[in-house]
Amino acid sequence: MTRNYFVRTFGCQMNEHDSERISGLLEADGMTNVDGLGDADVAVINTCCIRENADEKFYGTLGRLKTWKAEKSSRQILVAGCLAQKDREAIRKRAPYVDVVIGTHNVHRAAELLEQTRTGKPVTEILEAAVLDDHSLFPSALPVRREVSYNAWVTIQIGCDNTCSYCIVPAVRGKEISRPAAEIVAEVESLARSGVTQISLIGQNVNSYGRDLALSARAAGDLNTKAKPQFAELLRKVGAIPGISRVRFISPHPKDMREDTLLAMAETPAVVEHLHYPLQSGSDGVLASMHRGYTAERYLKRLAQAREMIRDLAVTTDVIVGFPGETEQDFLRTVEVCAEACFDSAFSFIFSPRPGTRAAQMTDKFIDPEVAVSRYERLKVVLDHSAVQKHRARIGRIEEVVVEGMSKKNPELTTGRTRQNKLVHFGSPESLRVGTFAKVAITDAARFHLAGRLVEVGEPPRHKLRLAVSSAI
Repeated sequence: MTRNYFVRTFGCQMNEHDSERISGLLEADGMTNVDGLGDADVAVINTCCIRENADEKFYGTLGRLKTWKAEKSSRQILVAGCLAQKDREAIRKRAPYVDVVIGTHNVHRAAELLEQTRTGKPVTEILEAAVLDDHSLFPSALPVRREVSYNAWVTIQIGCDNTCSYCIVPAVRGKEISRPAAEIVAEVESLARSGVTQISLIGQNVNSYGRDLALSARAAGDLNTKAKPQFAELLRKVGAIPGISRVRFISPHPKDMREDTLLAMAETPAVVEHLHYPLQSGSDGVLASMHRGYTAERYLKRLAQAREMIRDLAVTTDVIVGFPGETEQDFLRTVEVCAEACFDSAFSFIFSPRPGTRAAQMTDKFIDPEVAVSRYERLKVVLDHSAVQKHRARIGRIEEVVVEGMSKKNPELTTGRTRQNKLVHFGSPESLRVGTFAKVAITDAARFHLAGRLVEVGEPPRHKLRLAVSSAI
């Protein structure tokens, strides 16, 4: 009998991509995806540990799954992702009914371990590091079940070599390993032939991509290879592939942002005019305590250069409020920098200590929660003002959007996304298939979205309704 599975994902784009790969493995093993737990035989929970609320949501979900599993003896639970990598024993202790716990380095074992535990004992299998010469550990080397068929996540690197004092990623994702450019290009070419028009390159620190490959080449005797990132060259190669209309990437690090990357963005038509550029803090003292490797002045200088080089660039960011030791002056400097930067959108967070990080040990410098909340609300006013300003400036323009489907709040409206990654709601006399290109006149603006009217339906989508592929390596 066919078995069904259900996936719940917490966290970032890397986790979303890992979930696509787990789904692909399960479908290659004969399972079928379902939209809810009621019809599922297997529940997959892909976890995140970047912020505390992700932990709380996961454990709440896990508690409810105990009852679900008890209703049917053949049901199984698989827990994967960053929190599984970090809290392996805690998960097993709190939820002994979980069948499989895997980490971030052995996604490729999901289907195999589920089959193994159907007739055996529960398994916790965590690898401490990726195997350097085993490229099957890259998520993009595995089968895939795409949730959005016109758009594809493509992993270009795993792990992170940075030492940001608040971040748990290096501990759960391991050291930075870049995927060879030829493999990335081959995968994108295969996706383009299947009708994918938008590629999102993902990694923990994408603009340092290739530095480890260059160092390895030099160590092997190739002295002509410069020991520098190769991200700009990769952008140009991927952007030149026929059929690919939009190339996005996330997330870069300001300390590694180079002029050659900005030039590649400006000169490669397929690369979109959107840069996610995490600030984290506008205070040099806090940035140093975070181990970010840049100053506010350097950040703003590179940002100004990016806007000068790339026409109509939209810039989004991340900001942490209430970092240990942050003074009122530090906070006001963050407000000043955010006001000067005038971001199109921002993800702001109150500092949440993650066990295992340096910042979590700075307990004597923790900020009073009420003070942190107050600062968060004050900063939000500035960020909201900038976002609305940026959106209102687009009223009257004709935007190219890619249709994402019906609006979740108003099914009479269609939703699309611009090259600047802005959400647009608009009316359409006919149902437009997901992935369709359209021209929309912008008539109104809010903080999180634009509103408009349909002007013209352009290129229809070329992708299949369901796309299942493997890397072409």
